[in-house]
Order: sequence, then structure tokens, then C-alpha cells
Amino acid sequence: MTVIALIPAFNEAARITATVAAARSVSGIDRVVVIDDGSTDDTARLAVAAGSEVVRLDTNLGKGAALNAGLEHVAADADVLVLLDADLASTAAEASLLVRPVLEGRADMTVAILPRPAGSGGLGLVKGLARCGIRRLAGLDAAAPLSGQRALSRAAWQAGTPFAAGYGVEVALTVRVLRAGLRVTEVPTAIGHAATGRTLAGFAHRGRQFVAVALTLARLGLERQSPRVIGGK
Repeated sequence: MTVIALIPAFNEAARITATVAAARSVSGIDRVVVIDDGSTDDTARLAVAAGSEVVRLDTNLGKGAALNAGLEHVAADADVLVLLDADLASTAAEASLLVRPVLEGRADMTVAILPRPAGSGGLGLVKGLARCGIRRLAGLDAAAPLSGQRALSRAAWQAGTPFAAGYGVEVALTVRVLRAGLRVTEVPTAIGHAATGRTLAGFAHRGRQFVAVALTLARLGLERQSPRVIGGK
């Protein structure tokens, strides 16, 4: 089986080297692909230097569009996709806990449960909305409905793609994979990333995220409950 990690990145020069190195160290991951989402810093150059393939987007299109560009690059080869954020640094090595159940056939999609970061300023509104929506639409009471760290079998990524726009990526993945009758397992990990604090910028970010998740849930409610297939072998 070919296991490929997709890492969407926007201006992550400070952490991308460590993230790529950690992802490449994971047993079972064959290729690491960074999607440079219109960065204005050295993200792309550093990713290449660290040993990653790089797909470059001319402008910043957002996480969902970046992942779709990465998927187009690897769809013919990816038996398992690993989705990782660019700011994980050395903790990206914890992806081994996500890959193993999929390779062993015990899960179709694994989702990382992250420890709550020190100084996190969130009030839980977005997470609560996402959890409620997933429960109503697909029947799972998810512990980590917004976690972006995942491993997906070919059946799972075919059912869950194309990736939803913006901050709706994770919620849409979970609902679509469950609707396809596939197995989703949440896995406790020690993965860490840069958290948004209780600042004006942090609250603005969470406000945009809340709106995006709400819109995604509304669209999912209108979708036909059948998987979309791209890049099939």
C-alpha cells in the first residue's frame, strides 16, 4: 500500500521543516506532499529542502482548495491519505498512531484527539456546533469533530472528497465517510499545534470558523447520501 501525507501550508516557514521531517520519519508513510497555499515566506523552499514534494498555488485559496490540489497530485497512487497541519512540528511523528489502524484494516478513517493546549482561549462554541451537527447528520458523538489530523483508506477519501471549502473540511469528511457506511475511529495522541488565544484576532478566527461550519452542515443536510468518487484505480 502507498501511504501519502498531504500537508496544506500557508506562511509556515517557522515550523514546516520540523513538520516535514517528523512526517517523513513515520513508518509506513511513503511520500510527503506540502501544498503551498500562496505563501509569501520561505515555506515552499524549506519544505523542498526538508525532503517534501511541493504543490504550489499562486494565491491563498484556503485549506479545502489546497487539499484538493494535493489530492489531484497524488490520487492515482494514494491507497492511504494522511492529512496533517503544517504547524505540528515534531509532534507530526504521532501520525504513526493514525496510520496503523488503517493499514491493519481496523478503521477506514482515524481522527486524532489532541490534548488541550495550554493557553487555549476557545469557548467551545465551534466544537459544540460541529459535534451536534455530526451527531444529527451521521450518528456519531465525536470527541474531536474539528481535528485536522487524519488517516483515510482509499474508500474513505473517495467517499469524503472533494474536500469541503475552508473550515468545513473536517466536519464534511466525518459526515460523508460515516454516511458511506465506513468505520471512523478516534485516537488519543500527543499532537500539538499553535492554538489561537483569547485575543481579538483569535475570536475573529473562531467567528469565521463558526460560520463556515454552520454553512457546511447546512449543505451536508441537503446532500444526497452517496459517496463521490475521484481518482479511482
